[in-house]
Amino acid sequence: MEMTRHQRGSLRQEPRKDGKTWILRFRVTRADGKRVEHKIRVGLVRDLPKKADAWKAIEKQRLNVTINDNNPTAGRVLTFGALAANFVANELSKDQDDATIGRAHSTNVTYRRYLNRWILPRWETSAALGIEPLEVEQLLKSLRSEHQLENTTLDKIRNVMGVVFKHGQRYGLIPRDESANPMLFVRCKTTSDYIPVIVSPEQAFDILLNMKEPERTLSLTDAATGLRISEIVALTWDDVDFINSSIYVRRAYVYGQFGPPKSKASRAPVPMHPLLAAFLQTWHQQTPYAKPKDFVFPSFRLKGKKPRTACMLVRTHLRPAAVAAGVLEPGQKIRFGFHNFRHSLASQLAHMKVEPKVVQEMLRHSDLKTTFKFYVQAHDDDKLEAQGSYLKLLLGDKASLLQGELNGAKQQTAHIQ
Repeated sequence: MEMTRHQRGSLRQEPRKDGKTWILRFRVTRADGKRVEHKIRVGLVRDLPKKADAWKAIEKQRLNVTINDNNPTAGRVLTFGALAANFVANELSKDQDDATIGRAHSTNVTYRRYLNRWILPRWETSAALGIEPLEVEQLLKSLRSEHQLENTTLDKIRNVMGVVFKHGQRYGLIPRDESANPMLFVRCKTTSDYIPVIVSPEQAFDILLNMKEPERTLSLTDAATGLRISEIVALTWDDVDFINSSIYVRRAYVYGQFGPPKSKASRAPVPMHPLLAAFLQTWHQQTPYAKPKDFVFPSFRLKGKKPRTACMLVRTHLRPAAVAAGVLEPGQKIRFGFHNFRHSLASQLAHMKVEPKVVQEMLRHSDLKTTFKFYVQAHDDDKLEAQGSYLKLLLGDKASLLQGELNGAKQQTAHIQ
């Protein structure tokens, strides 16, 4: 048997569209047994100024292994685009029933959007094993400065790239050691600069006054229950139990498709107070779509066959009502949607000194930390009250002693001047 010769290949520079490029030349054996020359792009000369730098890049990208592969496809560099395409085909299919760990439809849509909008335009043709952590950090910085992306968005971009690399390692497309996954070494701020607008009960009432039905009842349901808008629009009348004063969350409607609720905790029944039930019963009597399987808030344009679309509700009803109520300024570019009612409910319940466990279960969070870390914001009057309580402990009835010292020092200063 003829022994396969191990080859190192040779380097040379060639002019390419994006600049002078290092090219690795080597030979492969065709199916007819003839040895022919092949080429692989290593990197730009401006990034790898010395030949020694190019050889290091070859070793890092495992090109020395690639060119000695006896497979007929030898010599083809695995690009990040190819890695991402394999990930999309195997992990982001619409049917998640056979997936080991199924992803929600909204997650799949988000992954595709991040790949197509932010990641592939930069890395699609790059060798997957040639991507450097500092290059990724530089991309994230440029996206922040040029597109004003928030830290949380940049962190998601990093995470999506990391998931693609882990997929490649899991499928054996790239080595399973740490050096083959540059995302392990990419630094990125994860804290959000976003501070949600908290709507007071008085402001929420003014917003409702500036709405018509059924948007008014829909918004009241959101404000009173803290349900996610994707859960509210997916409700059917058999989910609303007037006898047991409960609303059952059985599905969510996201990006035009039904799916399960966000988490196991999200499936918990939601209490429905008689005041809220009265509004829903009135709407049940008025709507032409009142059968058990009809949507509570259907699209009239689509003759009740589909629910309302959340983004349209925000744009054409919620934001105009918030502007009319003075909660938002006309033309103000700030994040504001139905989720603000969810934040506001959590903050108001905490202000009312409701037990933390009750607040958590009303928002259907699996972890109490999530409720109080991301949703509850302290009221200014609560902070003033807390500060006042501490000052009473600190000063007691002796505040006048310090004030007397302060007035004496003030008079002495005035005398010197």
